[in-house]
Amino acid sequence: MSTSIVIADDHPLILKGLKDFLIEKEFNVIASAKNGKEAFTLISAHQPDIAILDIQMPMLTGLQVAEKCKEANLDTKIIIITFEKSEEIYNKAKSLGIYGYILKEFAIAELEYCISCVLREYHYFSPELIEYIEIKKIPEALKKLTDTEIKVLKRIADNKTAKEIASDLSISDRTVEKHKSNIRTKLKLESKANSIILYAKEYEDFLRKYK
Repeated sequence: MSTSIVIADDHPLILKGLKDFLIEKEFNVIASAKNGKEAFTLISAHQPDIAILDIQMPMLTGLQVAEKCKEANLDTKIIIITFEKSEEIYNKAKSLGIYGYILKEFAIAELEYCISCVLREYHYFSPELIEYIEIKKIPEALKKLTDTEIKVLKRIADNKTAKEIASDLSISDRTVEKHKSNIRTKLKLESKANSIILYAKEYEDFLRKYK
């Protein structure tokens, strides 16, 4: 039996192109919507295997539709398509249990494979998205550092001197040097002056999250 799909996008040309592509690939497109409210109504009524939703739509966004589906305990698996490369949206999508996140510029190339992954209970996110936002787990070594040591390391990444770091954190120059020594020990860095700078630069993106 062909996979049943509801699609939603507020751009008529994109909606038509999406529908034509899916039909060509022999999927059962049972309904299409031009806004989020209509999409949720159709998903509730038909409970398709999959719903493919644009993120930015009138009335309800794709994420809001996904949230309402989750609250209603609907089994329909959600795939969102968007031009937006956003870590915030990625995290929200994962928290809602969304199965697929495809960038529109790669939709035709990736959609069929994404659907096949979703039908096998796998999650699919555009590789370009993952690469763009550089999702990284916190390095285990950094978890050993105290909050103050993290703040010192962040300022080292920002090329601040010990005196500037001391001023920022309202501590003495000597205390800064003590923190730097502790950081080197905990991270098992060489005693060379630039070892801590090189490490800080490597994890600069993560350290930026700290004030």
